[in-house]
Amino acid sequence: MPVPRIRLAVRDWDHVVPLLTGRARARGAALEIETRDITPDVLAEPGLHGGETSFSRYSLGRSGGDDRLVGLPVFLMRGFRQRCVLVRRDSPLTSPRDLAGATIGLTGWPDSGNTWTRALLRAEGVDLSAVEWRVGPLAAGETGKDRVGPRPLPGNVRVAETSLVEGLAGGTFDAIFTPFMPPEMFTARGRFRHLYGDYRAAEAAYYGRTGFVPGIHLLALKREVVDEHPWLPEALQDAFEESKRMWLERRRLLADTTPWLLDELEAQARIFGPDWMPYGTEANAAMTAAFCEELHEQGIAPRPIKAEELFG
Repeated sequence: MPVPRIRLAVRDWDHVVPLLTGRARARGAALEIETRDITPDVLAEPGLHGGETSFSRYSLGRSGGDDRLVGLPVFLMRGFRQRCVLVRRDSPLTSPRDLAGATIGLTGWPDSGNTWTRALLRAEGVDLSAVEWRVGPLAAGETGKDRVGPRPLPGNVRVAETSLVEGLAGGTFDAIFTPFMPPEMFTARGRFRHLYGDYRAAEAAYYGRTGFVPGIHLLALKREVVDEHPWLPEALQDAFEESKRMWLERRRLLADTTPWLLDELEAQARIFGPDWMPYGTEANAAMTAAFCEELHEQGIAPRPIKAEELFG
């Protein structure tokens, strides 16, 4: 039988480079992987068999009875969220509790990352319904993203009239949530700073409490592809696992992508063990359950979602 050609679209994460170069392969399938600047809409592209998908949008779809996508517990994007809260450099705000009743700009309402970031406030007792949320692009002119989702926005959530950077700098927002940093955060005299003075320590403490790094995007396949090739999800998970292993192996050998990456890799191994971004249902059970709880508690999911609904 001919080997099926499987076309996937993902962003150009370092850990998928071995798959892009062909050093890592999927057994029984010929992978064609495209890299994208933004997360693809897998269902909107007939030529795709699968690709990188928002964890929240996938979860909301499955809980609402839409099973056109089959998610794999392969989280291509993960990351702590404490680093994602920015305030003005002269702001008196220093902790999530200080954001009670604030006006906060964020890059998308139902987004996976922003759901995790709002969870930080909720864990500190902040009433999310008393916050004025404004949804908009980080910088003026950014397009290509659905920022509000399919469901009506709550009454305290509105589309911003300005970009988040402009709004924060001008005082319209007390803080902003963004997964990607404005360029001035990499300069000595930027106008903004992180809310958490030592976000690395806060994130390490978060990991100590929860045992996971939050998942943001996962790999998903179209249902008809899985029906035709039921062995494919396991083969792809193994292939992405191999790609990740090869990537880490090469980084440990060629550690000069930043001056002190070697120190980072050694510290990472001490804190997280051999793999800070594990794949698989069991390895991600606690994280998935916590995310499902947040979607419902924050009013994004209209009903509680069981973690076992998402994979399989």
